[in-house]
Amino acid sequence: MTDRIERTVDLKAPVSRVWKALTDHKEFGTWFRVKLDAPLAPGRVSCGHKTSPGLEHLKWEAMVQTIEPERRFSFTWHPFSAEPGTDYSEQTSNLVEFTLEAIPSGTRLRVVESGFDKLLPSSRDATFRRHDDGWSTQMQNITRHVEQQV
Repeated sequence: MTDRIERTVDLKAPVSRVWKALTDHKEFGTWFRVKLDAPLAPGRVSCGHKTSPGLEHLKWEAMVQTIEPERRFSFTWHPFSAEPGTDYSEQTSNLVEFTLEAIPSGTRLRVVESGFDKLLPSSRDATFRRHDDGWSTQMQNITRHVEQQV
């Protein structure tokens, strides 16, 4: 196992389009499958609920860390947040970073989630596997989202 998950995808969409999909709370919610209550802002908690069928009862929460226009967006979150009834206040948060790079065909998007080595050993492997699969799905979701609307 490793401390981080990395995914990179080349999108056939301009940086400005991908940036909007990442940082507009309504667009982010569409492809990420979460309904957010308010716009994203550095230093503020972003709250909402998952919208995937069967998961609508689950809360989604992240602390926005960085918004560097058309370059970098990051947030921290508790990686077990899909487990209802669990108190995460004493758990370490993982960092999720999205970076964008203009390429001739559009935009190279990279996402890195790090911090798994700080998780409780009893749930570390399962959480890593779930997030590893999840980021593969999310990269497919954002690809469909930005490329269908170019």
